[in-house]
Amino acid sequence: MTLNASHPMMDGRTSDSALITAYRGGKPDRRPVWFMRQAGRSLPEYRELRQGIAMLDSCLNPELAAEITLQPVRRHDVDAGIFFSDIVIPLKLAGVDVDIVPGVGPVLGSPVRTAADVANLPTLTDEALEPIREAVRLTVNELGKKPLIGFAGAPFTLAAYMVEGKPSRDHLGPRTMMHADPETWRALTDWAADASGKFLRAQLEAGASAGQLFDSWAGSLGLEDYRRHVAPASSRALDHVRDLGVPLVHFGTGTSELLVAMRDVGVDVIGVDYRLPLDEANRRLGGKTPLQGNIDPALLSAPWEVLEQHVREVLAAGAAAPGHVVNLGHGVPPETDPEVLTRVVKLIHSVDL
Repeated sequence: MTLNASHPMMDGRTSDSALITAYRGGKPDRRPVWFMRQAGRSLPEYRELRQGIAMLDSCLNPELAAEITLQPVRRHDVDAGIFFSDIVIPLKLAGVDVDIVPGVGPVLGSPVRTAADVANLPTLTDEALEPIREAVRLTVNELGKKPLIGFAGAPFTLAAYMVEGKPSRDHLGPRTMMHADPETWRALTDWAADASGKFLRAQLEAGASAGQLFDSWAGSLGLEDYRRHVAPASSRALDHVRDLGVPLVHFGTGTSELLVAMRDVGVDVIGVDYRLPLDEANRRLGGKTPLQGNIDPALLSAPWEVLEQHVREVLAAGAAAPGHVVNLGHGVPPETDPEVLTRVVKLIHSVDL
């Protein structure tokens, strides 16, 4: 199957955009930049809009999700919108008891730790994803020639939340399960892969021009565990969208030693966190993979001359790769001054390719 004729990637709106060109290893007309978590807590207009509305409720209100996605694009002149949602939305839409507790993160009513728990997980239906499709359609109608990036949580990160029942620092529960009960682990990550894959497909079919798989917690894994117990599920999630022909990006934090294995699940672009210089990431990947990243978010609050020098160093290091989309090496911190982000975007766009 391919995208329908009115999709932004098919009717010419976004197919030649700076972002998509760089994702495909071409030379764009300007250096593309967007920021993970650009839509959210750093913006006063976001905080005002979200007042009194729970996180998951805001994600499932199409008009609200679209407006939040658009806010940073208007303010900062970034080269793409990133769809405002949360990686646990597929769980919520499937009927899993999950909520985002302020100051804590995703919390499940009951952790998923046995074969029976996995067997009892509900199936995410196509119909349940309609609020996601509607939010994407509304967003894309407003974005015009700027692409929207769809996203989903990678199966390991979703499964880690499900096993622990809440955020964890060391992810001992899922790391134990993959060795102590590999059959149940495989069944759980297959379920998570299908939920994330359907979630991402709904966004792409409705108008998103690229897709990013976030593996927030993969950095807790050694390379062999990743290859054996995690990569197959990540590949399965992406199998849901490969036929659509859009660029696919993979990003994880603390994953410098996993970059090749993460690329080999079948993606076009690798996101690199702030721990590894982009020229070294490019070397490890054989000089054949477009990169995304990797301004250190900690420097957003540093004096401008320090931040400017760092941004220029990131641009220089990224020039070694076949394509480079500028981003942070993790998400925008909530306390970031939005004016700084706008200034960073202007700087990036002013530097010759």
